[in-house]
Amino acid sequence: MPSLPSERTRLTSATYERAPSHRAVNVGVERGSTVLYARAEDLYNEDIKPGYGIEGLSTQRELMRLMCDLEGATDVFLLPTGLSALTLAITACLKAGDEVVCVNSCYGPIRRFLQSQMARFGVTSRYYEAGASVDEVMALTTDKTALIIVESPGSLTFEIQDIPAIARAAKARGILTLCDNTYGAGVLFKPLEHGIDMSMQALTKYVGGHSDILIGTVAVKDKALAKRLDDTSRAFSFFASADESYLAIRGLRTLHLRLEQSGKSGLELARWLEGHDLVDRVLHPGLESFPGHELFKRDFTAPNGLFSVVLKGGNIAASCAFLNALKLFGLGFSWGGFESLAIHFEPQLMGRAKLGQAYEGSLIRFYIGLEDPTDLKADIEQALEAYRAAIG
Repeated sequence: MPSLPSERTRLTSATYERAPSHRAVNVGVERGSTVLYARAEDLYNEDIKPGYGIEGLSTQRELMRLMCDLEGATDVFLLPTGLSALTLAITACLKAGDEVVCVNSCYGPIRRFLQSQMARFGVTSRYYEAGASVDEVMALTTDKTALIIVESPGSLTFEIQDIPAIARAAKARGILTLCDNTYGAGVLFKPLEHGIDMSMQALTKYVGGHSDILIGTVAVKDKALAKRLDDTSRAFSFFASADESYLAIRGLRTLHLRLEQSGKSGLELARWLEGHDLVDRVLHPGLESFPGHELFKRDFTAPNGLFSVVLKGGNIAASCAFLNALKLFGLGFSWGGFESLAIHFEPQLMGRAKLGQAYEGSLIRFYIGLEDPTDLKADIEQALEAYRAAIG
């Protein structure tokens, strides 16, 4: 029996597991709301899928199949954004009176959702420091805790958590776990293989790859949990379009190559910046100097192209002077596309206990895309001279 092709081959090949026929290489875009039935007797047959366009037609179904393969899942749910994928998973697992424990370095809008919307419905949120031990995380749980939310590396500051250990401890207490795995993109890290119950990612980023789609997924391999997610998704009428799904499928074909190049270039620039006289520290889990590097090396196959730096002696005005001097980096949020990006993130850390006070200086996050690293270094170097002038 021939061996199973590699994941990279399975995602790249438009022929793998598809019946041979005279057809285009790419899957088609099937748009539709109404689904026609051949017999009236089947109109209310719940076993016939899809029964309506919101459940996803052939384009969405193909994306679900590919994402199940990538995530090692039995079921994948498509959502209109990465944030809605997170909010679906949270809403499906929590009810009034429940408690949720979430890492302090989580994606900012999740904190906003927990503190505004879930609080309105009687759900209490607690936050643990990203560097906390498993025992410290579990000490925040009570008999009312229904969910633990992890994100490793942490958003913006890249702290590493021992996700397998947290997953084991949560499972022993009957607590569900949700991992925001947008950093790992389903390639660099496999949450479900490490005991996590729900793996979420924003396909907007690396899977889309061109900064022109908005779409998210939640992947699970427990049928009872899949039923809860399905019921909640139907109740809120979450839906991802055929066009966005088509572009995500197209992005999956080149995901491994783009992710590899972005990660390699990002690590090269991070190592270079470690030695610069204006850099206080580089926040990149692939660096041996970074706290948690050994955990990262154990659980992740490689880094992606995202990292942050703390520049010496600066403030928001100096950060803006640096960013405004860049010529090859786009100034914008999100990441995962072909173009390198940069932002300052001091405003995003304000209000986060301890985390916001942990860094002094200008805080810059870089996303390294597919440009020549030599050109990006030269661009950063000249922008750092503008920064030097700004701090006097």
